[in-house]
Parts: sequence; C-alpha cells; structure tokens
Amino acid sequence: MKINDLLPSFITRHVLFALIFGGISGIAFILFLIEFDHYTSTEEFCTSCHSMELAAEPYRNSAHYKPKSGVRASCGDCHVSEGVLSATWDHFMGSKDLYKQLFGHDYDDPVINALHLPEAAFEARKWFKKRDSATCKKCHVKVAIYGDRPDTLQIHLEDAKDKTCIECHYNLVHRIIPDEKTFKRDKWNAMIEEEFGLQKGSAKKLLK
Repeated sequence: MKINDLLPSFITRHVLFALIFGGISGIAFILFLIEFDHYTSTEEFCTSCHSMELAAEPYRNSAHYKPKSGVRASCGDCHVSEGVLSATWDHFMGSKDLYKQLFGHDYDDPVINALHLPEAAFEARKWFKKRDSATCKKCHVKVAIYGDRPDTLQIHLEDAKDKTCIECHYNLVHRIIPDEKTFKRDKWNAMIEEEFGLQKGSAKKLLK
C-alpha cells in the first residue's frame, strides 16, 4: 500500500511536501524566536549599548541584582513579557529605542542620558501598569508577601487590593525618578546641572 492511498485525493505529493516543509519551517522559526528572545533579554545584550550601561549601574547595586535569596532578576525578567510571541512583540516595539539611539540625541553622554531619563521612566511605568505588572508577578505573589513588618501582608491584601505593583513599587532598581504627577522639569534640570557642574540654564539647551 502506497502512502497516497492513505491520504485524501486532494492531498497530492506536492501538497504533502509543502505541508511537511511548512511544518518543519514553522518549528524552526519558533525555536529561532525562543533563542532570539532569550539572547536579547540578557543583561549582556542590553548593555552592549553604552546608554544602557548607564542604566545598569544603579541596577547592579539594587536588591534585584543582589538579592538575599540569590534569585537575580535580569533585564528581560522585568522588561519583557512572558511567551514567545509577546516577548518578540516587546522586542519589536523596543526597536524605537534603537532608532532614537542611532538617530536621536547622544544618549551615550551621561548628561544627555540623565536629562532624558524621567520620560523613559514614565513610559516604563505606564508599560508595567498597562500589563498589570505581569512581569513582577512572575516572581512576586501578593498573598505570599509577608515582609519584615507584621502588617505587610495585610497592606497588600487590603490597602493595595485594587492596585498593581508599579503603582507603589518604583525607584527600586534604576535611578530615582519622581512620580510623573509631581515631576518638575526645571528642578530636574537644575539638579543635573549641579551634579555635572554645568552652567545654569544649559540643560534646557541640551534638551533641544
């Protein structure tokens, strides 16, 4: 008995070949995406841009990098969604940052980087809130957060019942940025000018 006798008449040898080839290609593509997402979510890849190395410096002194438990959260653990398709989409959307890096301001300059940091932080917080802090919840379970204070669990279950993680927990890993509602650009510019020994008013010019 030939294999053609086991298949419907409309599935010819060419159709069968196309199905097999397409299936193998699909599997290979998914495996490629998994490896691609894994590599592009690493600290090594992210910090290959000097501007991201500036963001990584405070991260390496945070509890996410130096946890008591020994479980370290890398860049992708926090900033990339779970699932190969969602992760690939996040990387695709992140290409706008690469475009800005190549054709925008000189973000490798620590001064320029610091001046633009608040807007980047606000966008990241919106990203977390929109996704209900899903990447946070990969590691942190609200009903299991007991903390050092006796009322920590109660706070999370009652006071923060309808809130998502990022609404209360930010400025944990990177440079401290005020809440967007209270952020004052003039004060931030003055602070950066003083930090880097710049002439008063020069920060506004650098932002153009």
